[in-house]
Amino acid sequence: MNRIHRLTTHAVRIGHVVVGGGAPVVVQSMCNTDTADAAATARQCLELARAGSELVRITVNLDAAAAAVGEIRRRLDDAGCAVPLIGDFHYNGHLLLARHPECARALAKYRINPGNVGFGRKRDEQFATICRIAVEHGKPVRIGVNAGSLDQQLVMAKMQENTDRDLGRSSEEILAECMVLSALESTALALEHGLDETAIVISCKVSRPPDLISVYRELAARTRQPLHLGLTEAGMGLKGLTWSATALGVLLAEGIGDTIRVSLTPRPGGDRREEVYAACEILQSLGIRSFSPSVTACPGCGRTTSTTFQELAERVQAHVRERMPRWQAEHEGVEELKLAVMGCVVNGPGESKAANLGISLPGTGEAPTCPVFVDGTQFTTLQGSYEELARAFLALVDDYVATRYPKRAALAEAAGPE
Repeated sequence: MNRIHRLTTHAVRIGHVVVGGGAPVVVQSMCNTDTADAAATARQCLELARAGSELVRITVNLDAAAAAVGEIRRRLDDAGCAVPLIGDFHYNGHLLLARHPECARALAKYRINPGNVGFGRKRDEQFATICRIAVEHGKPVRIGVNAGSLDQQLVMAKMQENTDRDLGRSSEEILAECMVLSALESTALALEHGLDETAIVISCKVSRPPDLISVYRELAARTRQPLHLGLTEAGMGLKGLTWSATALGVLLAEGIGDTIRVSLTPRPGGDRREEVYAACEILQSLGIRSFSPSVTACPGCGRTTSTTFQELAERVQAHVRERMPRWQAEHEGVEELKLAVMGCVVNGPGESKAANLGISLPGTGEAPTCPVFVDGTQFTTLQGSYEELARAFLALVDDYVATRYPKRAALAEAAGPE
């Protein structure tokens, strides 16, 4: 697709990951474990990273949490996971980073919320302390402004200016202006305290898509810093997914956004990886990046009263997610694989032919056979129970990956010595 990349942005290195400067848009997520529980937090970091999260943020709010960061890093390294960790600081970040140098070293980036650093002279001193520690350890920062924790002194000053000068601006317009000003002024202050332009990422998060789009368009026009994109407090389930995809999709299609997070509220005990899957799907749907084989499936109608195609589509999706870490490690280009699980003869054969591997299940009243297409040509016809169909089709998927995508070791051998 024709996407305008903000190639003039600075490139910020976060561990081994580059954000901005024309690099691919980076997916990140955030743990919801108690960081002081190093085992649980490391376990969730590993799950998120294996799901596709290239950066993982953890809460650092108490001394116990800060003290656990080094252990979390060690556990991840021992598991062979190099995902960079980002420390999320509010209110007392200056104290925790100073008291726990191992935490400061183990984190790959510090997140600072300008509205939660402090007030008046203390705010400037505490902000300066975090910047100084970041410079000492060679760490970048994210200046993360949130509508829910915006500097109230700045907001009141702008509200008063609106009244005194009779500007007629809405409260939403004033809040948007304050967010952009806070981010830009904090960036200038960070530069004064020794951070380089290549060590600062900016975000301005709100919870309504139109406001987010407006704020980020303004940010993109006024700064060369990479932008962390996300709709904060997006909500649960369908609402959270829809609102996030709407806002992020518009901005990403305009070339705005260098790293993204989808902030979904999980169900109690829900799967935190859902936000990672959502972020990857948004980028893949726009043709910006490919993370995993795509599964095309029809929505169903009166022609598809059987639930077999739905069950098979769900099983294929789960199979792909379960196999993907190994496939990606062993095979080049497997994330481009296109699969189709269709429910009747209307669009089934056509969509199946358009995929690398597709199956067209019979709809209501159709013959109980399932043609399977490989790269546009009918390869075989499957019959039998759901379990038999599922096993046979998944075996074909595994075989396709094994035979059509070159092994990375073979690629290295073919390349020969440098």
